[in-house]
Amino acid sequence: MNMKAVVVLLVLALATIFALVCVLMTRKEKVVRCGVSGLQNSPEGTNRDPSEIFADLSAAEMAQVVKYLKENLGVRLEDASQAKPSDNCIYYLDTYFPSKEVALGFLDHGRAQPHREALAVVYFGNQPDPNVTEFVVGPLPNPTGHRDITLKKFGRKVPYHSRPVTVKEYKDIDIFIFQELEVANNFLRECCEYNRNNLATLTTAPRGFESGDRATWFVLFHNVNGSGYYIHPIGLEVLVDHQSLNISEWKVKKVFYNGQYYENMAHLEKEFRDGRVKEVRVKAAHLKNDFTSRKPSESSPHPGPLQFEPLGMRYTVAGSHVVYRSWSFAFGMNVNTGPRLFNIRFGEERIVYELSLQEALATYGSNCPGGMVTRYMDGALGIGKFSYELVRGVDCPYTATYVDRHYLIDSDTPRLNKNSFCIFEHDMGVPLRRHFSDMGSFYYGGLNNYALVLRAVSTLINYDYVWDFVFYQNGAIEVKVHATGYISTSFLTEGGTAFGNRVGEHTLGTMHNHLMNYKVDLDVGGIKNSLVALDMAFESVAAPWSPEHQIQRPVLTTRTLDKEEDAAFPLNGKVPRYLHFATSRENQWNHQRSYRIQITSFAGEHLPEASTMERSISWGRYKLAVTKRKEEELISTCIYNQNDPWDPLVVFADFIDNETIVNEDLVAWISTGFFHVPHAEDIPNTVTIGNGVGFILRPYNFFNDDPSSRSPDGVYFTLDQDASQCDINPVACLPERASCSPNLPPFTFSGFQNFTSP
Repeated sequence: MNMKAVVVLLVLALATIFALVCVLMTRKEKVVRCGVSGLQNSPEGTNRDPSEIFADLSAAEMAQVVKYLKENLGVRLEDASQAKPSDNCIYYLDTYFPSKEVALGFLDHGRAQPHREALAVVYFGNQPDPNVTEFVVGPLPNPTGHRDITLKKFGRKVPYHSRPVTVKEYKDIDIFIFQELEVANNFLRECCEYNRNNLATLTTAPRGFESGDRATWFVLFHNVNGSGYYIHPIGLEVLVDHQSLNISEWKVKKVFYNGQYYENMAHLEKEFRDGRVKEVRVKAAHLKNDFTSRKPSESSPHPGPLQFEPLGMRYTVAGSHVVYRSWSFAFGMNVNTGPRLFNIRFGEERIVYELSLQEALATYGSNCPGGMVTRYMDGALGIGKFSYELVRGVDCPYTATYVDRHYLIDSDTPRLNKNSFCIFEHDMGVPLRRHFSDMGSFYYGGLNNYALVLRAVSTLINYDYVWDFVFYQNGAIEVKVHATGYISTSFLTEGGTAFGNRVGEHTLGTMHNHLMNYKVDLDVGGIKNSLVALDMAFESVAAPWSPEHQIQRPVLTTRTLDKEEDAAFPLNGKVPRYLHFATSRENQWNHQRSYRIQITSFAGEHLPEASTMERSISWGRYKLAVTKRKEEELISTCIYNQNDPWDPLVVFADFIDNETIVNEDLVAWISTGFFHVPHAEDIPNTVTIGNGVGFILRPYNFFNDDPSSRSPDGVYFTLDQDASQCDINPVACLPERASCSPNLPPFTFSGFQNFTSP
């Protein structure tokens, strides 16, 4: 063979080797994408399941209701976004649900599907007797009639002064305050480096001392673009009387600065010029040196762990209906009170008819007026309205399912909160159950605790609340809330640390108590239930085999609670260790089928009943109260209680009126919360760790055994089996099944759109 042929063969060989290497490298780097599920995320308002009778209003339905009201109420309706207090306007819309009897007739007994209807709340400011009226409008999607339900719902008219403050009214108050500040411009420039553009106001509530008052303390802070201004008080607070429907008649009733009270801003300016104001020089805050900034100092080059589904999602979402393993439910969002769930079923049986947040209360303490009067009832602010877009990969797992929701409040135009719910299956990080046997025989049996989570997050001024509803494979439901965001603060004055901790040069982190109230309409084995209390006691008995010795043995005490008063447990009082809703039906072991209520709470003290406003939040007296269900007792509070807590339209304490609760349709009203004394580590934000409370609904003899024992996720192998084999142990298949990359959607976020779009 000549040299030329050898060279050619060598070149061909090298080319072949190079090609093979390229192929191998390509194969090694090739990304295999995981499969995707047949997930259906249907447009809102699409009725795919009977429980969609509980669906939120669609944007199209809202538009039709607005059109109908404008054409049929016989008065001019202004757009709420531009309306003065003296105008008529539509405040908000919501779904108006059928009665439970009608709903169950359709869901369970094949009766006609109830018509969809809307609730419309209208402000009538432009008439001799200004008031708020609630109408039912329907049928949807093309309404032809309306009816006034105000008297039926509340027993009287809704006074106009009790109406929630609109965004437009807040804007007008801000304009009024900053006009008033001009009177004391010299003082503000000296004390606070005021440049007419670097202060922000924060409302308080309630607004006075007696029914009819509408005077609000507004606290002023240095505004920091890109950070939370709530940590930068300047020491100035202004009491604005905005009761009059004529804005020109609004006035400043009192001014507070650094521990002293003044008649108005002109009085403060005069006292300053005369040298009688003890001012504290507060430097304007800037983002670059703001100790409360959330901007990270550096970005991580190594992303954290990512949860994903190797073979796609194991749940489906169609409209507002969710199916996961044995669970199914409908979900939605009340623009005022936030998340709500209906028709929660496990297998063929309904466990809960309604599970809904009712209120979130924050009661503050301070030696400054804004802090000492504040009792925020967040429902009046809009827990659902402020459930903004969730950030993928932070607020929820990256691969979660995100669901949009429309709302209409403070405007004639429906607005979109994109991705305001997320739904995901989650590895809870601890086995649901397990056992390693080293006695008798050798085996292992366990079940990973996979659960489905429905989540929304509400930003209510400074605080962010994470609302979770968790569905476990053993038939349990957990309801949790975590608090994060910025603390609310007061200016640090003499004696301030009796109400909290100093967290900045001039900043007092003010003590406060969080309390959330939930409605849980349990239907355990049907709608007729009783409340049973189980606890333990010790009894002294002689030992049968040695009568001269005594044994202190624990025994079960069982009591069926007969009346509503028996089932009203004080917020920080003793509660039986086992409380469960029981049906007269029995499981195969002859025990009443039941669901247990287990509450986690470390709330502070409730407002004393001697307070003139306590009745408006009287649900807070109780950690748990169980009442007979009534259509006229559907809510534990209302949005009007915030601004007239001295003459409340809904008084929960009146629900407890000695009615029997044995073998009746019952509702549990659960309050859970935590006492918070802010500290240095709450800067810049409060963390969720340690700030989570809630309750669990747990099956108690409801089943004959644990339903999760039949979960296909279970793992079991014995001594003589090869646990590394796929057909023996499904976990052993993960290296193969998970050897793929999740098909991640691109990161998007449009949560600021509502603030920038027309």
